[in-house]
Amino acid sequence: MLGLLVWGRWRYDIIAFSALVAAITLGVIPADKAFEGFGHPATIIIALVLIVSRGLTNAGVVDQLGRLLATKSESVPRHIGLMSAVAAPLSAVMNNVAALALLMPLDMQAAAKAKRPPGTTLMALSFATILGGLVTLIGTPPNIVIASFRAQALGEPFSMFDFTPVGGAVALAGLIFVALIGWRLIPPTSRKATSEAGFELKDYIAEARAKDGSKLIGERVTTVRGKFIEHGSDLLSIIRNGVRQSVSNRLLVIEPNDILVIEAAAQNLEKLVGEFGLDYVGKELIDETALQDLTLVELVVPQGAKLEGRTVQSTGLTYRYQVSLIGISREGRRIRNELSQTRIMPGDVLLMLVPEADIADIVELTGCLPLAPRGLSVARHSRAAIAAALFGAAILAASFSLVSLTAALALVAVIFIALGLVGPREVYTTVEWPVIVLLGSMIPLGAALEASGGTAHIAEALLAITAGAPAWVALALLLIITMTLSDVLNNVATAVIAAPVGLEMARNLSVNPDPFLMAVAVGASCAFLTPVGHKNNILVLGPGGYSFGDYWRLGLPLEIIIVAVAVPLLLVFWPF
Repeated sequence: MLGLLVWGRWRYDIIAFSALVAAITLGVIPADKAFEGFGHPATIIIALVLIVSRGLTNAGVVDQLGRLLATKSESVPRHIGLMSAVAAPLSAVMNNVAALALLMPLDMQAAAKAKRPPGTTLMALSFATILGGLVTLIGTPPNIVIASFRAQALGEPFSMFDFTPVGGAVALAGLIFVALIGWRLIPPTSRKATSEAGFELKDYIAEARAKDGSKLIGERVTTVRGKFIEHGSDLLSIIRNGVRQSVSNRLLVIEPNDILVIEAAAQNLEKLVGEFGLDYVGKELIDETALQDLTLVELVVPQGAKLEGRTVQSTGLTYRYQVSLIGISREGRRIRNELSQTRIMPGDVLLMLVPEADIADIVELTGCLPLAPRGLSVARHSRAAIAAALFGAAILAASFSLVSLTAALALVAVIFIALGLVGPREVYTTVEWPVIVLLGSMIPLGAALEASGGTAHIAEALLAITAGAPAWVALALLLIITMTLSDVLNNVATAVIAAPVGLEMARNLSVNPDPFLMAVAVGASCAFLTPVGHKNNILVLGPGGYSFGDYWRLGLPLEIIIVAVAVPLLLVFWPF
């Protein structure tokens, strides 16, 4: 199984599940205990963290925090430091892939404004989100796996902030290195790359209403336009009582219910709506019960499409399918009518609010072609404070042992669903089922490896290498080997395999097993040598214009620093 995982030809969840089935067939794992891994606390917590992370994302919590530290500064170290100050704490309390996906567009916008290639800073941002996960129990799946393994082996799990002293110091040292020195190690040929893959968003002509309480009410349109331009967008005109007003009128002031005609990329548009208290025109026609399942979809209108020559309003899509046209991108031609009255032309790209379950039906009904999904979502910005408060209360309650972490996260997930922050269908699409299948399969396999004496053989082999040396040398070796495995394996699989080995090494040395388990937790999460070591590294590979070999140039010295910082701190905070 390990060989197939390293080979990487087939998906890791299929390999792990096939190995589980083989172990059952061969009698290595009893049939009545074969699927206990799927109900294991570690598996449940990882699924709940993903759901809660989606709720925080949909509430606009991450977006608002990211905007606070978004910078146009041309100083790369300062920019990396500011972005890391957001990325690392976010990754400590939510899924680090989600944190990167949300901060990545901000980083690329800042690079564009500073006329700097995105490859200069994207790898640093990816590494910052990985390092931030070291700090807490829920920051990264390996920590959850290690805590659950300790509960089974020693009777008590690691708590929420047991990982903080070592993980926090390692993360801080890594972030300082990356910001000041590390980014310079990426070859200039890579840093000059300007490919933005799927993030090169088209500009749409869109309409948004200034609702009551909007920050723009009372502002002159010239001031508002300046703010929009700072966000990479533009204010084209104002529609008031059906009459279009020119933005060149310096005396014109924004009033409630004014419709702002905006030119912006899809993600910039969503940020404008959230930051300035606007609302999409047409959204008010959609039933409240349907709002929680809406997603932003981009559709290209081909020649002969059923929408060609018609307005979206005339098709009845809003009433039949709860669809709303948010924006139109029309190359080289100015749109003069209101969007609801604009006739669709071949080549138009439509930005639409569509119920997630009905996307396929809408595509078939309209005859349009969907662009590749880019993770565009509709944030519920008005509920950001509520979402953040609920999540914070759950973490505090779990930290003080008032309730188990599983129960606290489950309660938050249920409340998020009730508030519409996570749609019923979104609950299932948010969970990374391949990871759940991997972990559910690996846990009984890991237990079988330990029960059969396999981990004891591996531990003895490692101790033979360090025979006669102090115990800390064996600890450092375990950390290095775990980091190396994590560079080529899924980090969850690495943690499941290495944790029993660490425990067995500690028993053979007759020392406290906690520093060995903590070394596995740190090593399993620190995958910086290859793009395949962590999903965040893969996510920035295309947009940053990196090659496979670029990662070790920054990752190797970073991993050396991590070993140099982690080993002494493990001995201080978790003495033998």
